[in-house]
Amino acid sequence: MAGDRLEAIARACRVQILRMLAHAGSGHPGGSLSVIDILVTLFFGRLRHDPKRPDWPDRDRVVLSKGHAVPALYSVLATAGYFPEKSLITLRKLGSPLQGHPDRTALPGIEAATGSLGQGLSISLGLSLGLKLAGSSARVYCVLGDGEIQEGQVWEAAMSAPKLGQPDHALDNLVVILDYNKIQLDDFVKKILDLEPVIAKWQAFGWPVVEIDGHDVAQIAKALDQAEATRGTPTFVVAHTVKGKGVSFMENDPEWHGKAPKPAEAIAAIREVLGVSAGAWEDYLKTDSATRAIVDELAALEKK
Repeated sequence: MAGDRLEAIARACRVQILRMLAHAGSGHPGGSLSVIDILVTLFFGRLRHDPKRPDWPDRDRVVLSKGHAVPALYSVLATAGYFPEKSLITLRKLGSPLQGHPDRTALPGIEAATGSLGQGLSISLGLSLGLKLAGSSARVYCVLGDGEIQEGQVWEAAMSAPKLGQPDHALDNLVVILDYNKIQLDDFVKKILDLEPVIAKWQAFGWPVVEIDGHDVAQIAKALDQAEATRGTPTFVVAHTVKGKGVSFMENDPEWHGKAPKPAEAIAAIREVLGVSAGAWEDYLKTDSATRAIVDELAALEKK
């Protein structure tokens, strides 16, 4: 089934996220793990794209506005074939194209540099309008963080989008997805600057809103279907997620917003992601040579 395939890809990408962050010694695991199911469903279940032609004019675009979660995007791009998987462990290294925030001039498949939060939606509006004016059928998917939408620029863009291009070039080629994991850098979003009622706010600006479980690939796909069927306006998807999803000691904990796991922690996290008990771990590794290699690599890193 398609859903099983997407879930398997997402698990593999979670493993790579943990691996690359342990190698980097810095980065953002929480938001990368919360957004990965969304990105996997987009790249492997929805997008028109070609890794061999990353500049194809009629490709669909993904703008990861919450740029600090780029390890998730890197893992997806490598899996899709945009660059070799072996490059992932160069994350945040000097001279590596895999910087801590996306750089569209350095790596194929990156559509926008989004290290500065709050700008991705405005960029996406411009992309969407440009494609409409060019007569292209390509679509734009913008992924926002919840702490990020405390930025005023997001609300200017949200107010503008349903009106922009009307009546002949309405931005119904734009889908905005909120990775609503409810935690930001400092603490829970509700304690810093509560977004609620977030659905009513976007609806007040004229957006149709779809609310989903952001870890359920079937719900994600259905929301994307609804968005594609909508005419005359962009669509806003509220995807409820869990920060650090898949790793018990990271889930729903603000501490893991921007703290990389140590190699031993990464190994423990990988075991959890793969759903293997501690007692069965060594036997499992005898059957999975790829994971065995990653675990040995991380164990060697722990000893340095």
